[in-house]
Amino acid sequence: IAEMSANHNQDFDQAVKIIKAAKYSGADAIKLQTAKPENLTLNCERPEFLVPDGSLWANTKLFDLYEQTCMPWDWQPKLKNIAESLGLDCFSSPFCFESVDFLKSIDVPVYKVASFELVDTPLIEFIAKQNKPVILSTGLANLAEIDDAVRTVKATGNDQIALLKCNSAYPSPPEEMNLRTIPHLNRLYHLPVGLSDHTLGSSVAIAAVSLGACI
Repeated sequence: IAEMSANHNQDFDQAVKIIKAAKYSGADAIKLQTAKPENLTLNCERPEFLVPDGSLWANTKLFDLYEQTCMPWDWQPKLKNIAESLGLDCFSSPFCFESVDFLKSIDVPVYKVASFELVDTPLIEFIAKQNKPVILSTGLANLAEIDDAVRTVKATGNDQIALLKCNSAYPSPPEEMNLRTIPHLNRLYHLPVGLSDHTLGSSVAIAAVSLGACI
């Protein structure tokens, strides 16, 4: 799965080029993000709402950063059609109930829960009730929180679940990836387990496959 993230730079033609590059590179799917700044944070200048030191965006208001990077929603059905015309699945990470409803309206085949939302149990329950596969990213979660998320999905009668090992640093240092979590999660839950990779290069992804990663 190729992650577009904010690499479109709010340029529709750039987003199309990324989809075509994903297809050329051998990806099976392209993933978007469906969010609005007001659904992610407050428009506030308190330190808690600024990007911390050590980041490329240090001291930027989170609201301003999300405003600059969020993908316009009216692009998403158009990009989905382009991706599907190339043989790619296209789906997204919703960050609120409104975005789940929007993605339902364009009939995405899968829902991806971002690491930051893994403890948002009401959102996960609402996503699971769409009765589509749910991919849960675990970059900020401890085992108890992963367990809660899996149980929340299963409680709706939806057993179409996959987990992604993740380190939510940008970029992630390879030595901090702890890929042994992949077989551990597989043994615990008997679910497909993959990697959400924020490292540079391909070495970590290759190592993850050797440990059983299938996404």
